[in-house]
Amino acid sequence: MTRLATAFAKPHPALVTFVTAGDGPTADILDALVEGGADVIELGMPFTDPMADGPAIQAANIRSLLAGTKTADILAIAKAFRFRHPEVPLVLMGYANPMTIRGPEWFAAAAHEAGVDGVICVDIPPEEDPELGPALRAVGIDPIRLATPTTDAARLPTVLDGASGFLYYVSVAGITGLQQAQQNSIDEAVARLKAHTNLPVAVGFGVRTPEQAAAIARVADGVVVGSAIVELVATHGVDAPAYVRAYIDSLATAIRAATKEAA
Repeated sequence: MTRLATAFAKPHPALVTFVTAGDGPTADILDALVEGGADVIELGMPFTDPMADGPAIQAANIRSLLAGTKTADILAIAKAFRFRHPEVPLVLMGYANPMTIRGPEWFAAAAHEAGVDGVICVDIPPEEDPELGPALRAVGIDPIRLATPTTDAARLPTVLDGASGFLYYVSVAGITGLQQAQQNSIDEAVARLKAHTNLPVAVGFGVRTPEQAAAIARVADGVVVGSAIVELVATHGVDAPAYVRAYIDSLATAIRAATKEAA
């Protein structure tokens, strides 16, 4: 089994956590995520125009870019993480330009060499899969697709075609961090998606509290948390890892308790 498959095969839904590479003490923050109980790590690749992201992650991108973060730095962070945490899945999340500017084969090979398990490219739609997907699959990296509240039955097969790892359900028709969907709409969407795919379905955008994470964990295979973590980094800077660890522990504890209740 791949690292991602193993993470989603645990007896509880996976806690998927996001942090922006180069924003704050990234290596220590990544370690804190793992120590707190994260099952999957998304490492954001900073970009000047992150169209899917709200103010918190936009600001993190700018802080990282102003600090001089380059693609080579992100890959080095990933490689060092893989050395420290051989079994924890690592996903790169970002936008097409940094991933394709030197060619998809170059990026796929570099990500593979760094120990990356999956890639989420927000602005390459499934209809444009040849821009990156074949290169990723050729080296065993999962192209992880996004589904949204506006992904209808006619388009869903296209979204799923060539997808692997897990399906990321963006629970709101908007940007990260500013709002959360009503739980009943999440319940309905997850049931609809799971009727069409055997891929694990992870739900994100707007998840902040242990209570929200627990409610999603009762129906989904994974819970994605990003902006709330990035805000801790913005607030606490070099001291962020301890706060991140405690916050992730609260989410992980809630998810595991919710799973037991559902069982």
